[in-house]
Amino acid sequence: MSDVFAETEWVTVPDLVERTGQTPSRIRRLIDDRQLLGAKVDGVLKIPASFLRDDAPLPELRGTIILLGDVGFTDDEAIVWLLSVDDSLGARPIDALLAGRKSEVRRVAQSL
Repeated sequence: MSDVFAETEWVTVPDLVERTGQTPSRIRRLIDDRQLLGAKVDGVLKIPASFLRDDAPLPELRGTIILLGDVGFTDDEAIVWLLSVDDSLGARPIDALLAGRKSEVRRVAQSL
């Protein structure tokens, strides 16, 4: 696993169920629909906490996740890229998305 995984704050599906009032199947559906990305961490499906705003998927995330998949990234690779500082952005892509820099993040992702 990447060091990024070790440094990340994660939430489990049961955590999200409790925080959002959604069912476990609805949370898994958000992952299937590419609104969130999850990874097996210590054998448990977890979602990076930074992918959420007000306990809901960050709206800007879905298109970026789809774009990363289109350029050949696996889910784990996409998570690592989103959570690692990108030199051309001067920040972690997830932080740039949170700061409203969606177009810039997607331009960089498309060039990968």
